[in-house]
Amino acid sequence: MNHDEVFQSTASRGADFVFDEKVVEVFDDMLVRSVPFYQEQQFMIREMGRRFWLPDTRVYDLGCSTATTLINLSQVLGPSARLIGYDNSVPMLQEAKARIEEKGLSGRVEVLPGDLNGDLSQLPLENASVVVMCWTLQFIRPMHRDRLIRWIHDGLVSDGVLVVTDKVLSGSGHMNRFFIEFYYDFKRRNGYSENEITRKREALENVLIPYRADEDLELFRRNGFGTAEIFFQWYNFAGFLCMKKSA
Repeated sequence: MNHDEVFQSTASRGADFVFDEKVVEVFDDMLVRSVPFYQEQQFMIREMGRRFWLPDTRVYDLGCSTATTLINLSQVLGPSARLIGYDNSVPMLQEAKARIEEKGLSGRVEVLPGDLNGDLSQLPLENASVVVMCWTLQFIRPMHRDRLIRWIHDGLVSDGVLVVTDKVLSGSGHMNRFFIEFYYDFKRRNGYSENEITRKREALENVLIPYRADEDLELFRRNGFGTAEIFFQWYNFAGFLCMKKSA
């Protein structure tokens, strides 16, 4: 696993954060050191996938990055499961395809280019019992989030689920500052310097837009999900499980 040093050499204020070749090379290390309880969240997603997947239905990962979640799910689902990932980063997709081939999963797992901020009619999402978005919703422009969640809802079978993990804001600005500082303490414990923390924060300012947890829950519910609950929270990181009502 390559060590994440992407923001060590960036001059004072760099460009906006992008999922380019440099990020792909260190992405695994970046996730483990930047996402609290990353491995546990992956385990929870596998558990939920195994519980809610229905035979002969599809599993989608929106913003699949290097296909870690898809590969993990393929190991606990039945042989009729077809797993499909969409991502708008060419370097991410290239790495994902290499990992899928290395695992011998080319016949079961497929990753395709797809811009979730773009024309969703060009992206098939159908006969799905499980849809996953891991730290993806925060990068969708707010004006497009309703149509994205409705599109997911409409592509799910009855009792299908959407699993979302994302950064969130607190309902209190005062408390939100505490949570952010606790998160930066987490990053310091994992070896990131003050400069790296500052530079990454600046790079994300224009591209990562979190909602409050209650705003996310309302987003899911007004777009058709009869059940939407928080299954995980660590300060300003949360996981949501949303279920489509039976027909």
